[in-house]
Amino acid sequence: MKKRTLTVATAILAATMLTSSCIGKFALFNGLLSWNQKATGNKFLNELIFIVISPAYAVCTVADALVLNTVEFWSGSNPIGKAGKVEKVWGQDGRQYAVKTLKNGYEITDPKGEKVFFIFNEKEQTWSMEENGICKEVIKFNEDGTIRATLPTGEQINVTADEAGLYSARMAVNGGCYFATIK
Repeated sequence: MKKRTLTVATAILAATMLTSSCIGKFALFNGLLSWNQKATGNKFLNELIFIVISPAYAVCTVADALVLNTVEFWSGSNPIGKAGKVEKVWGQDGRQYAVKTLKNGYEITDPKGEKVFFIFNEKEQTWSMEENGICKEVIKFNEDGTIRATLPTGEQINVTADEAGLYSARMAVNGGCYFATIK
């Protein structure tokens, strides 16, 4: 009788752990997929690489589903995140910037070496910009689904989280003038 009870308890425990809805980012699997898609400039060669390393996809999926996503669910962060990764990005001004992913935001370094930080505060649901030791709130996600945006003038406006809200924010930043170019 004890053996049957232990078996049933083990099955129930396994079922609750496997169905706990701890769907995470699948960072390990997606990292492998991203690498595979950019491994070469030839999509046929990338497909050949995929076929050769396909068992790695299975291992990554199992590791994500059973371990890493569960850790992410309970701790709030995935141990295989992109923190520390640095990418070079071309700005609209034609200069190249280094963007470093942090645990809670981004560090952006301009060509002169000056840094600006964009930091997300999960508790307050805000993104802030820190430059030269001065921290300013940029946006806040409101409970009603709208976004409170802080304009360069310091004025704050609430906008919807869609194209109309983005248009309203652009109009407010540009003083009611929105310029478009035709290529």
